[in-house]
Amino acid sequence: MKIIAICAIDQEAVKFELPNAEIHFIQGGVGKTLSAFHLTKAICEIKPDMVINFGTAGTVKHNVDDIVVCNRFVDRDLRKVSIDCIQSEYQFEPIKGLPFLEKVKEYGTCNTGDSFVTELADLEGDVVDMEAFAEATVCHEMNIPFVSVKCATDVIGQNSVKHWEDKLADAREVLKAFFSL
Repeated sequence: MKIIAICAIDQEAVKFELPNAEIHFIQGGVGKTLSAFHLTKAICEIKPDMVINFGTAGTVKHNVDDIVVCNRFVDRDLRKVSIDCIQSEYQFEPIKGLPFLEKVKEYGTCNTGDSFVTELADLEGDVVDMEAFAEATVCHEMNIPFVSVKCATDVIGQNSVKHWEDKLADAREVLKAFFSL
């Protein structure tokens, strides 16, 4: 099985292994445009069986260092546009057969937008990032299973930028532990 594992930046990157899997680690860059470009390019070259997005996220519902596995993705920017033909949400079936997903009791929702959210607002979802919805869109359009594993690094509205920067190293360790068999 071929898997693309994508994170936004080097500071989020962790390496992990899965039985009977060839994992290709890539960095998508920050934001929807870069991540969609890099993921599309990698899919065309690698032809994976699935894509795993992983990295850090803000939250309003969870604690710092919680792992939230998401299979539903909303775009907070597109939600503001009330035009029927604009897709602002994707939901994927839970992926079976991956050891780290056997630990998941409940899947969450990742809220994606083009801004770093620093103030508490009426945000839909469990975690907030800047890339997952774009990657979900690419996978939906290319009919590739997709899941996102996020480590909550900051609580929205509580000095999020500073907390995120301070928690990057810890988040890598939490993610490593989650993916370990």
